[in-house]
This record gives sequence, C-alpha cells and structure tokens, in this order.
Amino acid sequence: MSNSYTPPKVWRADKESGGQFANINRPVSGATHDKELPKGKQPLQLYSMATPNGVKVTVLLEELLEAGIKKAEYDAWLIDIKEGDQFGSGFVALNPNSKIPALFDTTTDIRLFESGSILLYLAEKYGAFIPAEPAKRTETLSWLFWQVGSAPYLGGGFGHFYNYAPEKLEYPINRFTMEAKRQLDVLDKQLAKHQYIAGDEYTIADMAIWPWYGALALGRLYDAAEFLQIDDYPNLQRWARELDERPAVKRGRMVNRTWGDGPQLPERHSSADFAKVTNS
Repeated sequence: MSNSYTPPKVWRADKESGGQFANINRPVSGATHDKELPKGKQPLQLYSMATPNGVKVTVLLEELLEAGIKKAEYDAWLIDIKEGDQFGSGFVALNPNSKIPALFDTTTDIRLFESGSILLYLAEKYGAFIPAEPAKRTETLSWLFWQVGSAPYLGGGFGHFYNYAPEKLEYPINRFTMEAKRQLDVLDKQLAKHQYIAGDEYTIADMAIWPWYGALALGRLYDAAEFLQIDDYPNLQRWARELDERPAVKRGRMVNRTWGDGPQLPERHSSADFAKVTNS
C-alpha cells in the first residue's frame, strides 16, 4: 500500500485539515469568545447537543423522571458545536475540555463534564439505574467504562474516516472498520446471554452504549449499516429495538436535536415542552 504523506519533523497547524468539522478544530484549548451560559429554574442545568454523547444524559434524565424522581427535573440548553458554542467563556468555565455534554447541579453547586461521569453521578445521586449489589454494580461500571474507552474508535476512528473525512483512505477505513466490527461482536455475544448489557437489569451501561451502538444497529449512524453488515448482530439489534421503544428513550432522543429525521426539541425546560415538538 503506497503512502504519499511524509510527516514533517515538527507538526504545525498551518493549513486547514478539511472535513465536516474543520472550522472548529484547533490545537489549543480555552475560550474563543465571551458568552455566558443561560440559566433556568430547574435543579439541573444541562448544556448539550443530541450527539450520541449528549443523548446518553437526556435519556437518563428522562428515565429518572419516568421513574417518578421529580428532583431530576432539568433545563436543557442547546450548545451548537458546529457553530463553536462550546468555546464560549461560560461553557469553558463549566467544561475546560470544550466538549458536550456538561451539567451544573444547582442543589450542590457541582459542575460535571464527560458523559460517563455525568451518568454515574446522577445514578448515584438518585439511587437509580445502578445496582447496589457489589458484583452487579461492578459489572455495570465495567460496561460503562468499556463504552467510554471504545466509542472514540467508533466515532473518531470509523465514523470520521468512513463518513466525515475529506477523502476516503483505505488504510484507516479498514483499520477502524475491523475494530468497529470487533466491538459489535463483543456486544452481540454479551446480549446473547442477557436481556441488557450488564445482565438482566436496565442500567446506565445500556444508556451509555445505546446512543452509539444501538443507533448503529438501527441504521441511524454514519449510513453504514450495509457496509458493517449489521444483520450479522441479531442480539444487538434485538436490544437496540427494545430500548428504542421505551418512552423515556424516545423523549431523550428529541432533546437538543436540531437536525435529521424525526422529532426535534432544541431546548427543554419541563415535560410540557414535548407537546411543542416539531418534526424535521
């Protein structure tokens, strides 16, 4: 396989990288402009967008409310990452890594960033969707952290080079397709033995994994279902469809969504807002 690129001795960001998100990519952190974050009246203030990482948190919040935990009410404010909202001074103060989602708990004055950390915090705070028994809790956390470690290969690896990169390159597509299929096989084998990811109990592990791998199994991510031969993973598809029918999951997918087919709710401030949902 030929390689026409020779890396320089010292890399510099002296030309645009290309691709769908090139306008927001940069090699330094920090704010690019002053912009305070809006604040609502609910106990939890979420700043996010309905990417897979954002959907994890809105699904959990809607599941908590569905379970009758009213203290989990939240305002969800849209952070449009394509427009660079994540580099506003207010958001950077909440999350110095400038990635969605980020959450502020007004009842404890605690800021949270990284979706896995937010899921764990909320599950522990409200005593829901995380088992108390040590072995089951450990299994749940193992799968939660599996997702945190695996998704960058699916999104930044396979998804980027297959779907977003300015040119199709054989080596990275082959490399990350192999890893994506290996991960799908891991999940399919686990779900052949259990109803849910960590066993027979619905947990934050399912909520973390479903927006990425469930969306892929349902043909909603990267337009890659045929390419990845998704039909080879029937147990994963069964699980993905089951979660897709949960009312809280349906609502969670709508929140902070401004694109694509289906219902969109750019901002959410109470359960009554779902009556205002629009279709694209």
